[in-house]
Amino acid sequence: MKLQEIIRSNMKFAGIASAIFLLDKGIKDYAEAEEALAVPKPALGGRLVLQRYHNRGAFLNLGEKRSALMRALSLGLTAVVLVCFVCTLGQRGRGLLKTGLALLLGGAFSNSYDRLYRSYVVDYASLRTGIRALDRVVFNLADLCIMIGALCTALS
Repeated sequence: MKLQEIIRSNMKFAGIASAIFLLDKGIKDYAEAEEALAVPKPALGGRLVLQRYHNRGAFLNLGEKRSALMRALSLGLTAVVLVCFVCTLGQRGRGLLKTGLALLLGGAFSNSYDRLYRSYVVDYASLRTGIRALDRVVFNLADLCIMIGALCTALS
C-alpha cells in the first residue's frame, strides 16, 4: 500500500479525533464564558442539566488533591493512545479499533489540554436519571468519547 493511500484511507480517523477535540474545547470555552452556566440549567425537558464544574482530579474527582500527578498521568496516557493510534494507521481494516482509538485520542487531547492550560477539566453536563449517584456526575463530551472509545477498542 502506498503512503498516499494509507494517508487517504485514515484521514477520517484523524478527523474524528480532531473534531472531538475542537467541539469539546469550543463547548468548554463557552461554558467558561457563560455566567448562566454557573448554576444548573435544565435542557431537554429536564433530562439533561448544563452546568459548569471545574474538575481538578480524574473520574469522580479521584486524585483531586494531586493535580500534578493527574496532569502527568493524563499526558502519559494520551501519549500511549497516540502511539497506538499511529501504529494502527498502517494496518488494513481494523475500523472499529481505529475508531475507538480516535475517540479516545480526541477526548484525551481535550482533557489533557484543560489540565495543562487551565489546571482543571471543565465539565458541563449531567443527566437526570432518578438515580441519585448518577445524577451527581458531571461530565463533558471528551469523557463520553473516552468511554465509548475504550468500549470500541476493547470490543475490537
